[in-house]
Amino acid sequence: MKVLVIGGGGREHALCWKLKRSNSVSEVVCAPGNPGIAKEARCINIGAEDIDGLLQLARDEQPKLIVVGPEAPLVLGLADKLRAEGFAVYGPSQAAAELEGSKSFAKALMDEAGVPTASFATHTDPKQAEAYIRKVGAPIVVKASGLAAGKGVIIARTEEEAIAAANDMLSGNSFGDAGSQVVIEEFLEGEEASCLFIVSGDTILPLASSQDHKALLDGDQGPNTGGMGAYSPAPCVTPEVEQEVFNTIAKPIIAALKQRGINFIGTLYAGVMLTDNGIKTLEFNVRFGDPECQPLMSRLKSDLGEVLLAAAESRLDGVSLEWDERKALCVVVSSDGYPASFEKGQVISGLDAVEAAGTIVFHAGTAEKDGNIVNNGGRVLGVTALGNTVQKAQEAVYKALENLDWQGGFYRKDIGYRAIEREQKS
Repeated sequence: MKVLVIGGGGREHALCWKLKRSNSVSEVVCAPGNPGIAKEARCINIGAEDIDGLLQLARDEQPKLIVVGPEAPLVLGLADKLRAEGFAVYGPSQAAAELEGSKSFAKALMDEAGVPTASFATHTDPKQAEAYIRKVGAPIVVKASGLAAGKGVIIARTEEEAIAAANDMLSGNSFGDAGSQVVIEEFLEGEEASCLFIVSGDTILPLASSQDHKALLDGDQGPNTGGMGAYSPAPCVTPEVEQEVFNTIAKPIIAALKQRGINFIGTLYAGVMLTDNGIKTLEFNVRFGDPECQPLMSRLKSDLGEVLLAAAESRLDGVSLEWDERKALCVVVSSDGYPASFEKGQVISGLDAVEAAGTIVFHAGTAEKDGNIVNNGGRVLGVTALGNTVQKAQEAVYKALENLDWQGGFYRKDIGYRAIEREQKS
């Protein structure tokens, strides 16, 4: 079958790479794609938020399956419009995508469904936000309610820092419309994990566990980012934890959407915190994580095309997934300066040598200029390897990265450190 993938980031490169290797798939088309994706798919330069352009592309190409990668087109209602024209789409409706598009909606739904989460309040008025912060105290978390590309979360250590963050968001300075409403949350301590599910109506199929590293710097220091690396599986997600997340988070949130007449088809991503007081939900996303998708696709042995088509056609019941027993680890190489300002158009060399050293290089924010690969975004590459242990996978990635020739590239040196500490203890 022909599959059309929407998007042009690291997640979409991983999906196209896996679909290309699926026996059920004859051709992968991607819009807009990127230079790395172009090795796996026929790329057509239509932006992921150009809804009309994508509708016309689907009419022209007539794919059997359409996979919508990023959250923005889902929040804009792309899946609804494609389904209305008879296409099989993997990706939730606009109503279901509010789970990610509006943190205030997600928190209210969690409350309604009894899903464990941090205590919170939603504010649009800076003075009321300040009063709430003064009442609760610090540390405290301030989140832009709308889409902010994974960067709209400030973990404030002092009340003053929290008030400044809330004021900045509500004034429209930092995240535009995404910050016109803020969710102010209790600060949770513990270990964070990513639990993803393929959902089709009442059928919820768990993916392997993974763990993302949101902070920019080693030791989980510095500002929050869209993710500086990830690995799978996450040792902290034991079979018992996995079952609890399924029973207390995934099932009730899908049921709560259904009660509102919303049928969910796509990826449900629950970011969870394992605290001393039990498992709490940090947030929901409605698509594969980036960079969690890269290690997950590296480990998945099942035919991805078949699985996603079954979900899109509401026949996921009875489908199971097979995983490589090895561990996978992805290190994100970002533009120096990210998540603040950075310079674009820098030539990146040595990518063939990085791959020759036994890794897969997923392109996230690259472009082609005068025959060279250049950086075109904040998070630029996702260098991924498999190993019998997380430590072996980590060693393979960092050894391969010695071949990268890009002065403006930056990456953490400790991705997977928690899992490696556990491996060494056991």
